[in-house]
Formats: sequence, C-alpha cells, structure tokens
Amino acid sequence: MDDLDRQNQAGWMPSEAARAMPIQSLDQPYRDATAPAQGTAKSRTVWWRAATFLPAIAATCALIAAFTDWFAMDGFSAFEGVVIALIAFTFFWIALSVSTSFLGVANLLWARPRIAHDGPVPAMKVALLIPVYNEDTADVFGNAAAMLQALDEQKHVHSFDLFILSDTRDPVIADQEERAFLALRAQMGLGSEVFYRRRIENVDRKVGNLADWIENWGGAYDAMLVLDADSLMAGEAIIGLTDALACDPSAGLIQSFPTLFGAQSVFGRVQQFSNRVYGAALAEGLAKWTDREGNYWGHNAIIRSAAFASCAGLPKVKNRKGNGRLILSHDFIEAGLLRRAGWSVRFLPRIGGSYEEVPATLIDYVLRDRRWCQGNLQHLGLLGSRGFHAVSRFHLISGAMGYLMSPAWFALLLVWALVGNGQETNAIRYFSGFDPQVSWPVMSTANSLAILAFMYGMLLAPKLMSAAAASRSGITMRDMGGLFQFLGSLIAEIMLSILYAPIMMVQQTIAVLRTAIGYQEKWNPQQRRGGTYSLGVMIKFHIVETIMGAAMIAGMTQGLVTLWLLPIAISLIGAVPLSALSGVNLGAKGWSGRQMGTPEHLNAPRIIRVAMAERQRFAAVLATPENGIAAE
Repeated sequence: MDDLDRQNQAGWMPSEAARAMPIQSLDQPYRDATAPAQGTAKSRTVWWRAATFLPAIAATCALIAAFTDWFAMDGFSAFEGVVIALIAFTFFWIALSVSTSFLGVANLLWARPRIAHDGPVPAMKVALLIPVYNEDTADVFGNAAAMLQALDEQKHVHSFDLFILSDTRDPVIADQEERAFLALRAQMGLGSEVFYRRRIENVDRKVGNLADWIENWGGAYDAMLVLDADSLMAGEAIIGLTDALACDPSAGLIQSFPTLFGAQSVFGRVQQFSNRVYGAALAEGLAKWTDREGNYWGHNAIIRSAAFASCAGLPKVKNRKGNGRLILSHDFIEAGLLRRAGWSVRFLPRIGGSYEEVPATLIDYVLRDRRWCQGNLQHLGLLGSRGFHAVSRFHLISGAMGYLMSPAWFALLLVWALVGNGQETNAIRYFSGFDPQVSWPVMSTANSLAILAFMYGMLLAPKLMSAAAASRSGITMRDMGGLFQFLGSLIAEIMLSILYAPIMMVQQTIAVLRTAIGYQEKWNPQQRRGGTYSLGVMIKFHIVETIMGAAMIAGMTQGLVTLWLLPIAISLIGAVPLSALSGVNLGAKGWSGRQMGTPEHLNAPRIIRVAMAERQRFAAVLATPENGIAAE
C-alpha cells in the first residue's frame, strides 16, 4: 500500500472533489467567462500612477541632462554615454521607490479610516493550505495550531479547513510530520478540520503540490488561503482577507503585507526593523497605484479557487536547449494570468496580523536570493506573453530589475574606481596607457561629495520619510522601546544597511552571472534559523568581495583610486567579519535583546505568543517515544 492509499484509508484527507485546472498558453490571450467585467481603470488610479511615475521619470531625465552637460564640456565619447545610461538605469528605480514611499506616507497621513463592509458578508468555505518540504515540523504545526485557535476565537460566517500538503523527501521528517498531524488532530476540539497529505513524487515542486490539491480536492472550497511553511496569520487577518474576497466578486486574489517576526540575529533584526518601520509606507504607496493590478508573492494571500483553477495553470517554458522547464518564481506569473483572464488582483496592506520569518544570516539570505534571482530573471523571457496587463508586465520587469541593478551599480563602481580621479594617474591609463574617455571630468572633492550626498540622500529618503510617519502605520514608541530606543535602532539599521549594501551588490552580481551562464540553483528548504558557518566557509563564500576591497585600498595607497570609495572598500574587505557579525544572536544578552526591536519582538501580539508556546509543545511531543502521542 502506497502512502496516498494509506492516508486516504486513514481518513487523513477528505473525500475527493475534483476541479479541472487546464494548462494555460502564454502565446494566446484568455478571458474567463465567469470573471465579472472590470471596465477601465478608475480615474483616481490613473492619477495615482501619474503621481508615482512622472516624478521618477522627470528626476531621471533631469539627472541625464545634468550628467550629459557635465561630461560634454570637453567632448563626449561613447564610453561616457554608456556611463550615463547606467546612471539613468539605476537612478530611475531609486526615484520610483522614493515617489512610491512619498505617496504611501501621504496616504497614511491624510487617508480616511478604512470603512467596514456594508451589509452582510457572504459565507465562504476556505482551505488554509500549508505546503511543506523538509521543514522544521514543530514550527510548522505550532503555527498551524495557533492559527486554528485564533480562528476559533473569532466571530465570522465562514468555515475553514487546514491542509498540510507535504512534499517532504526525508523519511525521518516525514515520520515527524505524521506524528505531529495526529497530535494536532487529537487536540482540535475546534470548528476546523485538519488534513494531511504527502505526495509520492515531488512533481513540479510547490506549483505541482498546489495543483495536485486543486485538481483532487479544490472543488469543495470557494477559496484557498496559501501559506508558507513559516507563515503565521492572526485570526483577524484571516477573517479580514476572507471578508474582503467575499465582498468583492471581481477579486481573484487578495494579497496581504507580511510582517517579519522572530528574528534574533543581527542580520535578521536589520531586515525585521526595515520591514516593520519602512515597509508600511512603501506598501501603502504600492497598493494605491497598482489598484486592481496588484502582484502575488506566493503566500499569505487568499485566492478564489475557481478563478485560479480556470486561468492560472502554469505551462512549462523552453530553456536554451529547447527543453520544457518549470516557471520558478511562479507567483508573479499567476497574478498576471488571473488579471489577464479578467480577475482583479488586489493588495490590502492595512489588514494587519500577517507574518513570516526571514533568513538569519547573510549567507542564508544570499543563498535564498540566488534562487529568487534565477526565477525573477526568467520573467524577462515571459514579457511577451499574450494578453498580460501593462502593470502585470511592469511587475515582471521590476522583479528582474531588483537584481539587474546590482551589476549596473557594480559597473559604475568600477568606472569610478578606475577612472574616477579624472587625472593622469587613473588606473586604466597607469596600467595600459589607454584612456577610454575624451576628457574625463575632474572628480574634485566638491564633485565627489555632491555625488555621494545625492546618492545616499536618495537611498535614505524612503527610510527617513517612513520613520517620521511610523505612528500613522500603527507603531507606537512604547512598542518600539521608547523614543530613544527607536532612534538608536534607526541609526543602527541605517549604518548596518550601508555596511552590508556593497556586499549584497557583489553577491547579487554573482547571482546574475550564475543565472546568465545557465547554472541551476538548488531549491532547498530555507534555513530559517540560520546555518552555522566556519571561518573557512565564510572566506570561500566572500572571497570575491574581499579581493575587491583589498584591490581598492591598494589602489588608494598608490593614488589610483579615489579616497571617496573608502567606505565601500572597507565593507568589501570586511565581508568575512561582517558575515560573522550577521549571525550574532542579539537575544543572547539582555543589553542587546532590545536592539532594532519591533512590536512583534518587544510587545509580541497574542498570535505570536501562542505560536511560540505551541512550537515548544510540538517539539516536546516529537521528542517523546512514538507511543506517547496518544496522551498529548
């Protein structure tokens, strides 16, 4: 008897309720006949988009004009034209981030309070889906138990069932999952059913896992709330998303804004503080101008089951060898397919209580980032898909640009390092006797200072605006440890982000190059608690940054590289100690435990406290002999 037959006979899954999920063609447009008519974009949405994009475009054009005028004083070369193009390429995305954050801050300051749904809310039957693959079993089931308890405490008209959809290959972890499932089902005297299924074959990874559920059991459910293995959602968040979908028949998908929690390491706290303090304004601005053409990030979102099945079946795409290959970052494409078919994709960041965890160390973050880079760059080959909305295409471009900006920054750094002095002693002329410019502008102290001040000003503007408006996003100084603690954490996050940025630039450039040469990244489970890395491993991992930093400092001692690049050189040559610092546990000592703390850490909401307790309980269950489960 195979695993699936055993699970069905044991009642681990409900009766099958099939729902067809046809594979879509990216070469032909498609319209779902059941999707309500959307009409044209609302006039206010057009204005929001103009208010976001026009300032970014205008600022970029002004910068191009200024640099063109500066470079052309003594002639203009093709090399200088390439430099200006790189500057414009990188600056536009920074300017767009600034304008989006400004829009978000303005909306937080002046928007009216959100109005509750008018009239009765239609009841929906919703499946909470948790796909897992060799994950920490106690954490997964602890979060699941906390969410079910939270739902039981809420008043609502909906019904919820929870499914653990396992693709686990490790037999030891698979055994733990089964034991934890039986323990969870035994404790549930609640209004929700709990089910567990482990696939025999890990076909098409997460995409195939969800498609298998839709095709076999999805017909019984109006909607599915897709979660990650580390996802945690408060009862209010789950009900809020379900109410929003029930009251908007045009919506095919509604995405929440996940808040990071659980970080104890230095690098984890940097990400967690940034997400909590700066993320609200950026999310608010993004929600305003995307409107019904939002995006999907693969988890913590509710989806109309019939709509998704009808129009989001993912095809394989051909690789360089002509072989069919899985779409890796599938969520962006699924959002585009839903919108193409006539369903709206909405982003509602004000539905709070949606959480996820984050990689703990710099190396763990980079390893995850390499996988995401490969998937996002794959989207560039799908831009020509027929019928996609212009905003859906922009999401695909934006995701890829998030990685392509690093090679562009890297190229500009090399230009500044090699010819930035604008003197006879620049490195290219020194080593080769060749100067690629007609007459490179002199990088005086004033010029260098102006460029650095402008660059850092643009990068810091979204952070400072968001921090100033933090109270409007629901953050109180008490929950941040007080005003002085908040300001100290703000300064620490900014300084650490500046230190880690050059390292991330190099690592993302490496990720882009790995993807360009066709290297296939391994999509292993995420190290959510961080790996332990030896000095040798860290040296090997960061050897490129270290050599670059050493070369830059050597060039400075010879007068070949401008001293204004010293902060970047220090970060690069210090990549190994900074990587070691990233994994330091701030929670290990009382004096450091509050640094870069957020409300989720300093004054954790009930759902997080319950989840932590349930994780410990399941860890204890799994540590007992197998015959001890029945007693739990």
